[in-house]
Amino acid sequence: MIFGGIIITLGCYYKSDNHKDVLNQIAHPIISKLIDLTLIVSGFLIGFVMIAGAGANAHQQFGIPAWLGTLICALLIVGVSFLDFNKITGVLGIFTPIIIFMLLVITGYTFIGKSYDFNMLSQVAKTIEPAVPYPVMSAINYYSICAVSGVSMAFVLGGSMLKIGNARKGGLIGGTIIGLIIFCASITLFANIDTVKDAEIPMLAVVNEISPVFAFVYAIVIFALIFNTAFSLFYATAKRFAGDNNKKLKIILIIMVGIGYIFSFSGFKQLVSILYPILGYVGTLLLVVLLGAWVRERENIITEMFRRRKMIHIFSKKYEEDEEFTKHDVKALQSLGEESIADSELLKQDVIAFVEEKYDVGSETD
Repeated sequence: MIFGGIIITLGCYYKSDNHKDVLNQIAHPIISKLIDLTLIVSGFLIGFVMIAGAGANAHQQFGIPAWLGTLICALLIVGVSFLDFNKITGVLGIFTPIIIFMLLVITGYTFIGKSYDFNMLSQVAKTIEPAVPYPVMSAINYYSICAVSGVSMAFVLGGSMLKIGNARKGGLIGGTIIGLIIFCASITLFANIDTVKDAEIPMLAVVNEISPVFAFVYAIVIFALIFNTAFSLFYATAKRFAGDNNKKLKIILIIMVGIGYIFSFSGFKQLVSILYPILGYVGTLLLVVLLGAWVRERENIITEMFRRRKMIHIFSKKYEEDEEFTKHDVKALQSLGEESIADSELLKQDVIAFVEEKYDVGSETD
C-alpha cells in the first residue's frame, strides 16, 4: 500500500514518461543504471513468463495446446498497443474488480463453515522446495518482485496524471487492493496446499473443486489478468526506449513480444523458479531507493502539489463567469510552471487540458 502511493506519486511529481525519468532524479548514476537495466530485463523476462502462463492457464483449464494460448495472448498484446493511452488504461482496469470479487468468493468458500489441520498443511508445505531458503527472505523477495513487475508502468501512469494528491490516493488504493488480493490468495492456497502443490496454475486447481462453471469463468478472467500484466511490462519497457515516438514504440513492442513468444516455450514453472528469485533481490534495492527518495523529496512534493493546484485555479479563471483571466495571470502561470520540477511547457499543456476537460470546452489554448 505504502509503496503503491510512493511509486505513483513520484511518477506524477516528475511527470515521467518512463521509469528512467524518475530513476535519474532519485538515485546515484551507477545505481540508477543498475535498476534501469534490471527493469528493462525484468520487463522482458516477466513479460514472456506471463505469456507462458497464459498458455499454461489455457492448457490446464481448456485442454488446448499451450502454444495456442500463448499465441492468443501475444496477439492481444500487439493489438491493444495500437489503442490510445486512455483506452489502454481502461482495458487494463476492466478485470481487476472482477478478480477481487472472485477471490473473495473463493476465500469465503474455502474457510466459511470449514476447519483445517494447519499442522498437517504446514508439513505438506515443507515438502515443497522453496525458491528462496528462508520465509522472511521469501516474503521480501516476493514483495520485491511485485514492485519490479509493476513499477515501470506505475511510473508511466503516474506521469500521465496532473494532480499529485489524486496520484497518491490512487497509488494507496491500488496498493491496498494488491495487498488484499495477495492475502486472500495466500491463505486460500495454503488451506488447499495438498491439492495445488503440483499444479502450474494453483488457484485454478482450487476453483475446479468449487464448480466447473465457476472455474471456466475464472480461467478466462485469469487469462485476461495475465494479459494485463504482460502488456503492462512490454509496454513500459518499449516506452523506455521509444519515448513519445508511438511508431517506434509499436515496432519495439512487436519485436519484444515476438521474441518473448519464442522464449515462452521454455516452460512456465521452470522460468518462474529460476528468474523470480534473482529479480527479487534487485527489487529489494529498488524499494530502498524509492523509500529514500520519498523521504528526501517529501516536502518538495507537497510544495509541487500546491503549485499545480494554484496553476489550475489561475487558468480556471478563464472559464469562470465571475472571474477575469488577466495578463498578470498569464505571467503567474508561466512563473509557476518554470518553478516546477517538471517541464514547464508540458505542465502548462496538462493544466490547460485538465481545466478545459473540467469545464467541457474545446481545444482552445492560451
